[in-house]
Amino acid sequence: MTPFPSKLRDFLAHWYSVPLLLACWEIVSHSGWVQPRLVPSLMLIGQIFWRDLLSGVLIHHTTVTLYRALGGFLMAVVAGCTLGAAMARNRTIDALFEPIFSFGFPIPRIALYPVFIFIFGLGDASKIALVFLEGMFVITLHTYQGIRAVPNTMVWAGSSMGANSRQLFWRVLLPAALPMIFTGFRIALPVALIIVVSTEIIGESVGLGYYIQFASASFDDAKSLAGIAAVAIIGFALDRALIWLRNRAVFWQPEAVALG
Repeated sequence: MTPFPSKLRDFLAHWYSVPLLLACWEIVSHSGWVQPRLVPSLMLIGQIFWRDLLSGVLIHHTTVTLYRALGGFLMAVVAGCTLGAAMARNRTIDALFEPIFSFGFPIPRIALYPVFIFIFGLGDASKIALVFLEGMFVITLHTYQGIRAVPNTMVWAGSSMGANSRQLFWRVLLPAALPMIFTGFRIALPVALIIVVSTEIIGESVGLGYYIQFASASFDDAKSLAGIAAVAIIGFALDRALIWLRNRAVFWQPEAVALG
């Protein structure tokens, strides 16, 4: 068993930048170089965060944001993995969709938000649809590249042992492509949160984006930063959960991502 001081030393070596950044923020806040309203102290931000957390206000806005982000993300996982695998395995499907992804990938999906508002309205549907579209591009391409990058020797080995096409896909191609697919998940998940918070700033009355925008419009920078801190904490927790899942799904890979 690793001694506790050694674990603590490893933890500090991995995460020292976070307390260092917070310490710099606190020094600037009390230095008098800038107005305290612009760079409020961490104590004040923490007090507001805790107050709104206990009152249920922050939980309410967080629940709405998570519903929108995870709803669109999970839909993108299903559609992106299915389409990416189909493109990788079928030349006709690849020829049909590859030009669409090549032309469409550089387009910022957030620019389509006014169109989505016109079609779905300002509620949940437009935000979930935008998250779905953004995530599907990323996940589809990573699934496609992951399957196409599987060495032919692995496929030949499976075929020589009598595996049919379905068995080759589920027992050879998909497991070998999982590291790349999870990379797509780790990119798409925080982007989903970014898109939802960004769209909630526009014409909304609920969600963390609205919480941040309303506080900023009220010149309550500490409350606005408390909302930003909530987004950061949620994003970090979701990423850690995804890494945990990845390390168990890709257990055979020695360089599995460390949780820190």
